[in-house]
Amino acid sequence: MPLSKDSQRTYALVSLGCPKNLVDSERMAGLLQQDGYQMVFEADGADLVIINTCGFIGDARTESYGAIEEMLQLKQRGRLGKIIVAGCLVERDREELLRRYPEIDLLVGVFARDDIASTVTMLEKSDMSEAAPLSRRALFRPACSPPLPDGGRRRITLPHLAYLKIAEGCNRLCSFCSIPRMRGPYASKSIEQVVAEAEELAADGVRELVLVAQDTTFHGLDTHGRPMLAKLLRRLEDVKGIAWIRLMYLYPAHITDELIEAVAGGSKVLPYLDLPLQHINDEVLRRMRRQISRDETERLLDRLRGRIDSLVLRTTLMTGFPGETEAQFEELLDFVKRRRFERLGVFAFCNEPGTPSEELDGRVPEEVKQARRDRLMAAQQEIAFAWNASQVGKRRDVLIDRCISAEENAYVGRGHADAPEVDGQIYVTGEGLAPGQIVSCEVVAVEGYDLIGVRL
Repeated sequence: MPLSKDSQRTYALVSLGCPKNLVDSERMAGLLQQDGYQMVFEADGADLVIINTCGFIGDARTESYGAIEEMLQLKQRGRLGKIIVAGCLVERDREELLRRYPEIDLLVGVFARDDIASTVTMLEKSDMSEAAPLSRRALFRPACSPPLPDGGRRRITLPHLAYLKIAEGCNRLCSFCSIPRMRGPYASKSIEQVVAEAEELAADGVRELVLVAQDTTFHGLDTHGRPMLAKLLRRLEDVKGIAWIRLMYLYPAHITDELIEAVAGGSKVLPYLDLPLQHINDEVLRRMRRQISRDETERLLDRLRGRIDSLVLRTTLMTGFPGETEAQFEELLDFVKRRRFERLGVFAFCNEPGTPSEELDGRVPEEVKQARRDRLMAAQQEIAFAWNASQVGKRRDVLIDRCISAEENAYVGRGHADAPEVDGQIYVTGEGLAPGQIVSCEVVAVEGYDLIGVRL
């Protein structure tokens, strides 16, 4: 019997990991909604829960395991019906998951996502035994090209914000990364498919599109033999209702002059580029299999800064990769101080079983990896705070995300420099504001990584 008190079946959704995973979660939610299910925001009392997991690094897997264990406790107390575990961790550790958690009702792989409604119906009609073989308790599909469509989503982001996945999988063979193993080879969506999904999102009230993929600059290379991101951006510029287009996960090797011009000359594409560089020392880059040199990176940064006005650059770096010497780290630190990225994140290397880096010698002690990370972040904090201070007195367009005090006309939003979830915010005061509006503000103060503005 269903746990819900009325006849409508209910489900809860736990979405973990990156924005690409979030898109998958929203697609599954949309399919369940079409099948008559109602989303609830607490798993306690729901007929089923879907946990869309991340398996990228150890910390992400720990978070996924924790979410599974929390749901299993609810089930054991009779407060939750079925448990479906989906996503990257399922692709990575399918046998281990059922061995470790035999109470899981079903595993759903990344590429079986669109079978979620029929899967749930099957579960309702069966009394699956914990002793059933994996073949009966898991649903997997091979990676496909073209990739699965992402229309018909039930979005769980802010109403005016949406992530738009332009491709699936990855062809990069970075020695530290397990993504190709979980997500398969790179498969670009067609420009027509991406535009159609953007139009659907715009009709649903979206103002800001955040374009994501494992490697956005690779878009089109698998289908056309050349990068097609610039052409895609020009098409997206014509989508009515969309005001901002933000680019994330741009692998540096395929940033072309055409793409730079599309960003510099676009009316909707924000001058914000997310370039995960990982390192700058040539030997470390070689061991990482990044297929780019320091000289090529430096020349690319010069081109970007020289041709895109008001450009904000975000990057991510890694400390303690096997073999990284103190001198190589100092080279990276000097690079950060000199290049002055407006936005920067740092991760200490985490060994991923089954990746080529597992076989590399020269392991860096954990305390050294973390100390180097801390030194990079301390240097970056000075850079970020100085950049924020330079914004005082300037006018900035701000997309209002939410109201924090109607009585005080206080809101919080983001400017072009602020990607959702990963960057700072702008606190704004002004009358007549509402989420989803883009308003002109003057920056009047700084609060750590955030700015304070007044509507003009």
